[in-house]
Amino acid sequence: MIEAATTEQCAFVSHGCTGKGNDQVRFELAFYALVPSIKVIAPWRLPEFYNRFAGRSDLLKYAAEKGIPVVQTAAKPWSTDENLHHISYEAGILEEPDVTPPKDMWKLTKDLLEASADGPQCIDLTFTRGVTSELVVYKPSTEQREVLSKATDVLDIFLALNSLARAHGIGRIDIVENRFIGVKSRGCYETPAGTILRRAHMDLEGLTLDGKVRALRDSFVTAELSKILYNGYWFSPEREFVQSALEASQKNVNGRVRLSLYKGNVIVDGRASNEGLYDARESSMDEMGGFEPTDTSGFIKIESIRLRKWGAQREAQGKGVTAGAFSLLIYDLTYKLTGLDSIHTFQIKFT
Repeated sequence: MIEAATTEQCAFVSHGCTGKGNDQVRFELAFYALVPSIKVIAPWRLPEFYNRFAGRSDLLKYAAEKGIPVVQTAAKPWSTDENLHHISYEAGILEEPDVTPPKDMWKLTKDLLEASADGPQCIDLTFTRGVTSELVVYKPSTEQREVLSKATDVLDIFLALNSLARAHGIGRIDIVENRFIGVKSRGCYETPAGTILRRAHMDLEGLTLDGKVRALRDSFVTAELSKILYNGYWFSPEREFVQSALEASQKNVNGRVRLSLYKGNVIVDGRASNEGLYDARESSMDEMGGFEPTDTSGFIKIESIRLRKWGAQREAQGKGVTAGAFSLLIYDLTYKLTGLDSIHTFQIKFT
């Protein structure tokens, strides 16, 4: 939009965002970052506009009177925003958080009752430096993993995953969130391919990413980048800084993840990588694998130094063990005698 405005030497740009949503902030922060001198016309923040059109229903009436074609109708009173990655549904009947979305609202994914008609779909996803580089799709309902198709272009992979996720009802969520301006809103979203990619990518990171790097990335980089993007600061120095850290974390995220798609679920069947952080012998409970159990004693002793000091301080203050309560889950193995065959919760108090 700004590129077109610059090409046409426009001094003004405009958008149709409501005065209560996040998108107005996102649009305008991007406008000003790219062209600091640009002027923005936002009709739904002009009194002469919003006094005449209080909401979408008024605009729908106006569009009908003037013969202006719009997707939203009185029969389907919700707004949608769609791109390659996902679609969002908001407003209208969805503003009541306890209203179940109509089945015909969902556009990108099948209802779970209709999904996975041919059984689970097995696929392999390969990642190179954290970016998907190959998709292998296998013929469904066959014991032999017979290849149905392959894709290596990023866009082709994404479109294929969108199609597969649609058939298996994958990618729907219905949530209440907090807008940047402070208002709570209910939104329904479909992110088919993105849901599969996220599940596979996170699983491969568990195999290939250093534990401390991942913890630091998740506690700071991921959380901050999410807020930066949600609040409209894509064109900002903080986004460039945080994204550089994100890209650095992905240099060893190389490998393959095997998945099954079925009835709204993305199931990980296995993963493999040559990055070498995972050692089956080292992790095994059946052999030493170069690890001496006695080494743990020293580790625990060092780690407990400050806790011993803290405990001694509490004893000196006469506090001792804190009184409290906790819940203990016990499976009753004598259910035949008691007639109870479920997990029972007991509350035990210590003083």
